[in-house]
Amino acid sequence: MGTYAEPVEQSGGLTTGAVARRFGVAPTTLRSWDRRYGIGPAAHVGGKHRRWTADDIAVLARMCDLTSTGLPPAEAARLARTAPATSGDRPPTMPAGLPTQRRGPRRAARTGLQLGDVRQECRGLARAALRLDADAVDALLDAAIADHGLVTAWNEVVVPTLLAVGRKWETSGERYVEVEHLLSWHVSSALRRAHTAPSGQLPGPPVLLACVPGEGHTLPLEALAAALVERGFPVRMFGAALPVEALDGAVRRMGPAAVVLWAQSRTTASRPLAQHVAGISWGVRGARRQPLVLVAGPGWAGSPVPGTVRPLALEEAIDALESMRSR
Repeated sequence: MGTYAEPVEQSGGLTTGAVARRFGVAPTTLRSWDRRYGIGPAAHVGGKHRRWTADDIAVLARMCDLTSTGLPPAEAARLARTAPATSGDRPPTMPAGLPTQRRGPRRAARTGLQLGDVRQECRGLARAALRLDADAVDALLDAAIADHGLVTAWNEVVVPTLLAVGRKWETSGERYVEVEHLLSWHVSSALRRAHTAPSGQLPGPPVLLACVPGEGHTLPLEALAAALVERGFPVRMFGAALPVEALDGAVRRMGPAAVVLWAQSRTTASRPLAQHVAGISWGVRGARRQPLVLVAGPGWAGSPVPGTVRPLALEEAIDALESMRSR
């Protein structure tokens, strides 16, 4: 452990790339704001490398707060540069050791979303989504998956941000619906990018994943699909609202090791359907097989569905399927 001044002497501030990751702003956006509005680093290292000081970042924090409310960037920049600096302006992402003349108390970064106590990546992702900054959303999602693994990124970065965005538009009339749509689309895209089958994929019957008829919420099922492929499972993903006849036909044609049925709502969860799938069998007499059926999602809350397993979280679904494979 060193003194407060030592890290300042070593780094002299943050690079544009580091600031971009902390605030959920694409580096190209930061450079554009610097060029157009003067929102950028003032300090130089070695005469050419520009570094962001704590004062620079405080101005950027105000800029991000203002743009997240829908204010045009030019007006937000004018207010961010002219607003009086206060001791609360330093965002909680500020690393110890950045040069500054203010050491007042910190406060939670204002993203426009009620995030609570979450990973810093959630705040950056929320800011990027509110600005509809697609490039930054993609970069932050890919970085979260690469840094923490798919399961942790889903549980601790993606889900809290999606929930906060959902609460935002539910309490704001029809505003911010576009934010949820954009974020959901890019989460789905990130999961598919992570859905690349490893070279060591194990042979054997696949795991079939489908939403029950009438169910359109696919993201949790997509997260499970990506996590299973990451672990070498052969997967067949059928997505939203698979009709009963199609589900029955797919199970009989493929003979899957397991079937995961997702239901977000109790109005779509069908106990008779789940029991029907659990009862499907194939193979020659004396050696007939049946699939392990997982009923996943909040729609299945209540009494258990006979002949099925109900995981309560992504990790539990993975563990159940891993246990099946090890038998």
